[in-house]
Amino acid sequence: MKKIHIYEVGPRDGFQNLKEFLPTEEKLRIIGMIADAGVRHIQVTSFVSPKAVPQMQDSNTVARICLEKYPDADIFALVPNLYGAKAAWDTGIKTISYVVSLSKSHNKANINRTHEESFTEFAKIRESYPDLRVSLDLSTAFGCPFEGKAETKTVVAFLKDYVQLGVQDVNLCDTVAVANPAQIREVIAALKSAYPSLILQVHIHDTRNMGMVNTLAAIECGIDKVQSTLGGLGGCPFAPGASGNLATEDLVYMLNEMDCETGVDFQKLLEAAKYEKKIIAGGTFSGHHINIKSSSCQISA
Repeated sequence: MKKIHIYEVGPRDGFQNLKEFLPTEEKLRIIGMIADAGVRHIQVTSFVSPKAVPQMQDSNTVARICLEKYPDADIFALVPNLYGAKAAWDTGIKTISYVVSLSKSHNKANINRTHEESFTEFAKIRESYPDLRVSLDLSTAFGCPFEGKAETKTVVAFLKDYVQLGVQDVNLCDTVAVANPAQIREVIAALKSAYPSLILQVHIHDTRNMGMVNTLAAIECGIDKVQSTLGGLGGCPFAPGASGNLATEDLVYMLNEMDCETGVDFQKLLEAAKYEKKIIAGGTFSGHHINIKSSSCQISA
């Protein structure tokens, strides 16, 4: 059996798109159900400006409670800058995702920085918090809504400076689901050849119903860390056309049926997805960038 590590990022990537504030207790209840199902890696929040992303205004509270309640889990968060890294560290978070886009246009739209500014900020984080494990989330790694398909050689070249600065983990994000299995295999092979010690994971959006096949292609290339969101909730508000993520329950169902070792109880995860659907459907949370999509629960807007 092949062991696959499920990284649930819905409490960040999914909830951040909800127009109405989801009460903290409901966030914690859903996270609790995810943890109870056996998911050991959970991105619980992002440390960003509440003005930019009001949904994350309770990031300190959510992070502290999750760290206390689930000491054996890998509780991590996304940060866009040094300020966010400090806030995460102060709550006790030891692992963060630092986001940068391969596309210059998307990097500017998403975090309002040039590539050079993003790299400088990353270097500050590494210097200020050497004990903080930083995973580089490479958005638009396979293509961008503004600049089109990404070339494999561009991905390899872009990561060189980050690897030299000490990056060990890179998460390849198909932000608008423009990738295909052949491209997934090509990029992963090229990165493994160029940087053999790099730990890779994937985050595949499901805009064109390619999430499952592209994630499976990555797994077949040896990737054992995959990101997804409960109910397929999420998308990128700064990437036109990014309407949703791969649903964690669908992914777990497939992997369990293939006799892969996930450590996740599908039925419990399914109950969590149904509860999430009920809570969001019962409020006024749906918006243009929201898409809950799976075989078991569907909401789209």
